[in-house]
Amino acid sequence: MDGIPYRVLEEFRYDIRRFLNFSERAARQAGIEPQQHQALLVIKSAREEQATVGYLAERLLVRHHSAVELSDRLERKKLIRRARSGLDRREVFLSLTPAGKRLLEKLSVLHRTELQTTGPRLLRALESVSRRAKAAGESGDHRNRAANLRPGTTTGRN
Repeated sequence: MDGIPYRVLEEFRYDIRRFLNFSERAARQAGIEPQQHQALLVIKSAREEQATVGYLAERLLVRHHSAVELSDRLERKKLIRRARSGLDRREVFLSLTPAGKRLLEKLSVLHRTELQTTGPRLLRALESVSRRAKAAGESGDHRNRAANLRPGTTTGRN
């Protein structure tokens, strides 16, 4: 055995995927795409001076032009407003419209309810993964494989 808790990792990923599947279905049933829901959440949770297209791209892990297209679609649905910065006309600030706020609130209530059930299960799975990873590291079985997955790191191989 190489110390990797495959079953625990699989359970954790399954629980995450179940919640994400719920979230995706809830968004679609509300008439928007899952990424649009995530965008509304990013915009609402950002400080006003942060809610820019660039910030949206960063938080959604997408390219700037994809965030522009996403904000275009949300604006057409009248869920967000865009306003150019007075200091830098290239900078575009995003804010939710009343309709966007209502939709996000509706989805957030559904998610809070789902998390009451799923949350404890996710927490147990995360704690199990964490305990097993720590135990594997302390026993010397653990190799720093995560470093090989991070951008900009090297494996020591040429």
